[in-house]
Amino acid sequence: MEGEEELLPFLTSASLACGLHAGGVEEMDLSLRRAKKLGVAVGAHPGFPDRENFGRLATTRSPGAIFSLVLYQLGALDLLARSRGVEVRHVKPHGALYHLASEDREVARAVASAVRFWRPEAVVFAFPGSFLEEEARRAGLRVAREGFADRRYGPDGRLIPRGAPGAVLEDPEEAAEQALSLVREEGIDTLCVHGDTPGAAALARRVRERLEAEGYELLSPYLFLR
Repeated sequence: MEGEEELLPFLTSASLACGLHAGGVEEMDLSLRRAKKLGVAVGAHPGFPDRENFGRLATTRSPGAIFSLVLYQLGALDLLARSRGVEVRHVKPHGALYHLASEDREVARAVASAVRFWRPEAVVFAFPGSFLEEEARRAGLRVAREGFADRRYGPDGRLIPRGAPGAVLEDPEEAAEQALSLVREEGIDTLCVHGDTPGAAALARRVRERLEAEGYELLSPYLFLR
Protein backbone atom coordinates (compact mmCIF):
# COMPACT_ATOMS: atom_id res chain seq x y z
CA MET A 1 0.00 0.00 0.00
CA GLU A 2 1.22 3.47 -0.83
CA GLY A 3 2.67 5.10 2.28
CA GLU A 4 3.36 1.80 4.06
CA GLU A 5 7.06 2.56 4.56
CA GLU A 6 6.18 5.84 6.28
CA LEU A 7 3.50 4.24 8.47
CA LEU A 8 5.28 1.12 9.74
CA PRO A 9 7.86 2.84 12.01
CA PHE A 10 5.07 4.13 14.27
CA LEU A 11 3.39 0.75 14.76
CA THR A 12 3.90 -2.07 17.24
CA SER A 13 1.91 -4.51 15.09
CA ALA A 14 0.91 -4.60 11.42
CA SER A 15 -2.10 -6.52 10.11
CA LEU A 16 -1.33 -7.72 6.57
CA ALA A 17 -3.89 -8.47 3.88
CA CYS A 18 -3.63 -12.11 2.83
CA GLY A 19 -4.34 -11.97 -0.89
CA LEU A 20 -8.15 -12.06 -1.17
CA HIS A 21 -9.55 -8.59 -0.44
CA ALA A 22 -6.19 -7.00 -1.30
CA GLY A 23 -2.53 -7.77 -1.79
CA GLY A 24 -0.79 -10.76 -3.28
CA VAL A 25 2.39 -12.77 -2.95
CA GLU A 26 4.74 -9.91 -3.83
CA GLU A 27 2.94 -7.41 -1.64
CA MET A 28 2.82 -9.76 1.35
CA ASP A 29 6.48 -10.62 0.95
CA LEU A 30 7.51 -6.97 0.76
CA SER A 31 5.45 -6.06 3.84
CA LEU A 32 6.90 -8.97 5.78
CA ARG A 33 10.44 -7.90 4.98
CA ARG A 34 9.73 -4.29 5.92
CA ALA A 35 8.10 -5.28 9.21
CA LYS A 36 10.95 -7.62 10.11
CA LYS A 37 13.53 -4.91 9.45
CA LEU A 38 11.71 -2.50 11.78
CA GLY A 39 10.87 -5.05 14.48
CA VAL A 40 7.13 -4.65 13.95
CA ALA A 41 5.04 -7.68 14.91
CA VAL A 42 2.98 -9.17 12.10
CA GLY A 43 -0.61 -10.37 12.10
CA ALA A 44 -2.98 -11.75 9.49
CA HIS A 45 -5.79 -9.58 8.14
CA PRO A 46 -8.12 -12.04 6.38
CA GLY A 47 -11.12 -10.73 4.47
CA PHE A 48 -13.75 -11.63 1.92
CA PRO A 49 -12.66 -12.12 -1.73
CA ASP A 50 -14.06 -8.72 -2.69
CA ARG A 51 -11.27 -6.72 -4.32
CA GLU A 52 -13.62 -4.33 -6.07
CA ASN A 53 -14.88 -3.01 -2.71
CA PHE A 54 -11.69 -3.69 -0.71
CA GLY A 55 -13.37 -6.45 1.28
CA ARG A 56 -16.09 -4.20 2.62
CA LEU A 57 -18.95 -6.32 1.27
CA ALA A 58 -19.76 -9.78 2.62
CA THR A 59 -19.63 -12.49 -0.04
CA THR A 60 -21.02 -15.28 2.19
CA ARG A 61 -22.56 -15.81 5.62
CA SER A 62 -21.94 -19.56 5.64
CA PRO A 63 -19.90 -20.50 8.73
CA GLY A 64 -18.32 -23.40 6.86
CA ALA A 65 -17.25 -21.21 3.96
CA ILE A 66 -15.93 -18.55 6.33
CA PHE A 67 -13.91 -21.13 8.29
CA SER A 68 -12.26 -22.23 5.04
CA LEU A 69 -11.70 -18.66 3.81
CA VAL A 70 -10.00 -17.63 7.04
CA LEU A 71 -7.90 -20.78 7.34
CA TYR A 72 -6.75 -20.49 3.72
CA GLN A 73 -5.54 -16.93 4.26
CA LEU A 74 -3.84 -17.70 7.56
CA GLY A 75 -1.94 -20.55 5.94
CA ALA A 76 -0.88 -18.46 2.95
CA LEU A 77 0.57 -15.64 5.03
CA ASP A 78 2.04 -17.98 7.65
CA LEU A 79 4.06 -20.07 5.19
CA LEU A 80 5.38 -17.00 3.43
CA ALA A 81 6.24 -15.42 6.78
CA ARG A 82 8.14 -18.51 7.90
CA SER A 83 10.26 -18.34 4.75
CA ARG A 84 11.31 -14.85 5.90
CA GLY A 85 11.90 -15.84 9.52
CA VAL A 86 8.78 -14.00 10.72
CA GLU A 87 6.12 -15.36 13.08
CA VAL A 88 2.50 -14.34 12.51
CA ARG A 89 1.35 -13.26 15.97
CA HIS A 90 -2.28 -12.16 15.68
CA VAL A 91 -5.42 -12.27 13.55
CA LYS A 92 -7.61 -9.27 12.82
CA PRO A 93 -10.51 -9.90 10.44
CA HIS A 94 -10.89 -7.21 7.80
CA GLY A 95 -13.80 -5.00 6.83
CA ALA A 96 -17.10 -6.80 6.33
CA LEU A 97 -15.71 -9.97 7.90
CA TYR A 98 -14.79 -8.06 11.07
CA HIS A 99 -18.23 -6.49 11.34
CA LEU A 100 -20.08 -9.70 10.51
CA ALA A 101 -18.07 -11.65 13.08
CA SER A 102 -18.83 -8.93 15.62
CA GLU A 103 -22.59 -9.21 15.09
CA ASP A 104 -23.19 -12.86 14.10
CA ARG A 105 -22.30 -15.52 16.64
CA GLU A 106 -22.02 -18.34 14.09
CA VAL A 107 -19.63 -16.35 11.94
CA ALA A 108 -17.63 -15.39 15.03
CA ARG A 109 -17.42 -19.04 16.02
CA ALA A 110 -16.20 -19.98 12.54
CA VAL A 111 -13.46 -17.33 12.64
CA ALA A 112 -12.37 -18.36 16.15
CA SER A 113 -12.36 -22.02 15.17
CA ALA A 114 -10.15 -21.35 12.17
CA VAL A 115 -7.69 -19.35 14.29
CA ARG A 116 -7.56 -22.03 16.97
CA PHE A 117 -7.04 -24.79 14.41
CA TRP A 118 -4.17 -22.80 12.89
CA ARG A 119 -2.44 -21.46 16.01
CA PRO A 120 -3.99 -21.72 19.50
CA GLU A 121 -1.53 -19.21 20.95
CA ALA A 122 -2.46 -16.46 18.47
CA VAL A 123 -4.09 -13.22 19.62
CA VAL A 124 -7.44 -12.21 18.10
CA PHE A 125 -8.17 -8.50 17.68
CA ALA A 126 -11.88 -7.94 18.40
CA PHE A 127 -14.35 -5.14 19.02
CA PRO A 128 -15.13 -4.96 22.76
CA GLY A 129 -18.27 -6.79 23.76
CA SER A 130 -18.68 -8.38 20.34
CA PHE A 131 -19.51 -11.97 19.51
CA LEU A 132 -16.00 -12.27 18.11
CA GLU A 133 -14.50 -11.42 21.48
CA GLU A 134 -16.86 -13.83 23.22
CA GLU A 135 -16.30 -16.76 20.85
CA ALA A 136 -12.54 -16.25 20.71
CA ARG A 137 -12.35 -16.40 24.51
CA ARG A 138 -14.65 -19.43 24.51
CA ALA A 139 -12.19 -21.12 22.12
CA GLY A 140 -9.36 -20.47 24.58
CA LEU A 141 -7.73 -17.76 22.49
CA ARG A 142 -6.21 -14.55 23.80
CA VAL A 143 -8.13 -11.43 22.81
CA ALA A 144 -6.96 -7.86 22.31
CA ARG A 145 -9.88 -5.47 22.75
CA GLU A 146 -9.56 -3.09 19.83
CA GLY A 147 -10.30 0.60 19.51
CA PHE A 148 -10.12 2.77 16.40
CA ALA A 149 -8.11 5.96 16.42
CA ASP A 150 -9.23 7.03 12.96
CA ARG A 151 -12.95 6.14 13.00
CA ARG A 152 -15.74 8.12 14.65
CA TYR A 153 -17.99 6.40 17.20
CA GLY A 154 -21.73 6.96 17.51
CA PRO A 155 -23.66 7.51 20.75
CA ASP A 156 -24.29 3.75 20.97
CA GLY A 157 -20.55 3.04 21.11
CA ARG A 158 -20.51 1.51 17.64
CA LEU A 159 -18.53 2.79 14.69
CA ILE A 160 -20.36 5.21 12.41
CA PRO A 161 -20.73 3.57 8.96
CA ARG A 162 -17.72 4.37 6.80
CA GLY A 163 -19.81 6.09 4.11
CA ALA A 164 -21.35 8.60 6.53
CA PRO A 165 -20.00 12.17 6.68
CA GLY A 166 -17.17 12.49 9.19
CA ALA A 167 -16.90 8.74 9.77
CA VAL A 168 -13.15 8.80 9.15
CA LEU A 169 -10.97 10.97 11.40
CA GLU A 170 -8.18 12.55 9.40
CA ASP A 171 -7.00 15.17 11.89
CA PRO A 172 -4.02 13.80 13.90
CA GLU A 173 -4.89 15.78 17.03
CA GLU A 174 -8.49 14.59 17.04
CA ALA A 175 -7.40 11.01 16.47
CA ALA A 176 -4.81 11.21 19.26
CA GLU A 177 -7.38 12.61 21.69
CA GLN A 178 -9.80 9.82 20.85
CA ALA A 179 -7.07 7.20 21.19
CA LEU A 180 -6.14 8.46 24.64
CA SER A 181 -9.77 8.44 25.72
CA LEU A 182 -10.25 4.86 24.48
CA VAL A 183 -7.23 3.66 26.43
CA ARG A 184 -8.10 5.52 29.62
CA GLU A 185 -11.85 4.94 29.74
CA GLU A 186 -12.62 1.83 27.70
CA GLY A 187 -9.83 -0.57 28.63
CA ILE A 188 -8.62 -0.88 25.06
CA ASP A 189 -5.63 -3.15 24.44
CA THR A 190 -4.80 -2.18 20.86
CA LEU A 191 -5.51 0.82 18.63
CA CYS A 192 -6.14 0.63 14.91
CA VAL A 193 -4.96 3.14 12.32
CA HIS A 194 -6.06 2.09 8.85
CA GLY A 195 -3.34 2.15 6.21
CA ASP A 196 -5.74 3.68 3.67
CA THR A 197 -6.77 6.59 5.89
CA PRO A 198 -5.44 9.82 4.32
CA GLY A 199 -2.31 10.90 6.17
CA ALA A 200 -2.16 7.62 8.11
CA ALA A 201 1.54 7.97 8.95
CA ALA A 202 1.17 11.45 10.44
CA LEU A 203 -1.88 10.32 12.35
CA ALA A 204 -0.15 7.25 13.77
CA ARG A 205 2.87 9.30 14.73
CA ARG A 206 0.75 11.78 16.68
CA VAL A 207 -1.22 9.02 18.41
CA ARG A 208 2.02 7.39 19.48
CA GLU A 209 3.54 10.68 20.65
CA ARG A 210 0.46 11.52 22.72
CA LEU A 211 0.28 8.12 24.40
CA GLU A 212 3.99 8.06 25.21
CA ALA A 213 3.79 11.61 26.59
CA GLU A 214 1.10 10.34 28.97
CA GLY A 215 3.45 7.62 30.20
CA TYR A 216 2.13 4.64 28.25
CA GLU A 217 4.57 2.04 26.98
CA LEU A 218 3.58 0.81 23.55
CA LEU A 219 3.94 -2.93 22.97
CA SER A 220 2.42 -5.47 20.62
CA PRO A 221 -0.48 -7.17 22.50
CA TYR A 222 1.04 -10.64 22.29
CA LEU A 223 3.77 -9.43 24.68
CA PHE A 224 1.43 -8.49 27.53
CA LEU A 225 -1.84 -10.39 27.13
CA ARG A 226 -2.27 -13.51 29.23
